[in-house]
Amino acid sequence: MTTSLPKTPNIDCVRSAAVRIQSHVVRTPLLESPHLNAIVGGRLLVKAEPLQRTGSFKFRGAFNTLLQLSEAERAKGVLAYSSGNHAQGVAAAAEILGIKATILMPQDAPKVKVENTMSYGATVVHFNRYTESREEIGKQLAFESGAALVKPYDDVRVIAGQGTMGLEIAEQLHELEVSPDAVLAPCGGGGLISGLSLAIKAEFPDAQIYSAEPEHYDDTAQSLAAQRIIAVEPKHKTICDSIMTPEPGELTFSIIRNLLSGGLVVSEEETRNAMCHAFNRLKLVVEPGGCVALAALLSHKIDVKGKTVVAVCSGGNVDAALYAEILAG
Repeated sequence: MTTSLPKTPNIDCVRSAAVRIQSHVVRTPLLESPHLNAIVGGRLLVKAEPLQRTGSFKFRGAFNTLLQLSEAERAKGVLAYSSGNHAQGVAAAAEILGIKATILMPQDAPKVKVENTMSYGATVVHFNRYTESREEIGKQLAFESGAALVKPYDDVRVIAGQGTMGLEIAEQLHELEVSPDAVLAPCGGGGLISGLSLAIKAEFPDAQIYSAEPEHYDDTAQSLAAQRIIAVEPKHKTICDSIMTPEPGELTFSIIRNLLSGGLVVSEEETRNAMCHAFNRLKLVVEPGGCVALAALLSHKIDVKGKTVVAVCSGGNVDAALYAEILAG
């Protein structure tokens, strides 16, 4: 049976999620490079979530959510909308649990993300992200099929699952016997940064937490500055397909507006540069949207000289052709 959920996730939700999913998730490493330390002028630790199951943090929240579905809900299947990483997370979790999954994906989603999603046995339905609303289509499909809609970020279970990464980071920092001055993570709808902030603040109350976004999709940065949800026009194309959301989620923003120190914005050139550094110095494949936090630090969006900082690289599902082009410069 489904358990009673609080309206807003808290640290107890995150800790319960960590216990619930621990046997299926990868405890991804914190990586360090003397070269990158020299660039930022401090100690930079990189959370390598591209090494997570399905190549992204999204598996955490998806698996935590599906584990809490009732038997009746599981029998009707699940539905999700995503440009790729949430899609893969839900599809993989559904395959493990024997649940039918239908995924609504943009027509221009990276080929590797579509193929990986289908490889887990999910049915993929395409839509035009520039002219159609994935939320409205998703609601209609869920209504017609009776499938449980697994939202990409505005869900207590999803946020708690993503927050387990923050608990891992805290554990790893304790093992290194260091305290972070700042933690940065990519931000789309806010599922990762909200769950992460709950975990980090519980362990390191004085740590500053920043969201990172691509230019033209800085809705979280604008919303944090205004202390209310601000939407951007989703008319610009970006290589950061995984985080091109037009506005933060209502639930996620209710959390981060009180916990974050601010939002940082990076250019495509800065993102490309960070991807090259991740490959050359850490031997880590990071997709554009997953690399914006690292890009923010390497391009000195905040001063971290003499400090210890953590950058989350949230995913590594990048098309081979685009990746080769970026590495070639």
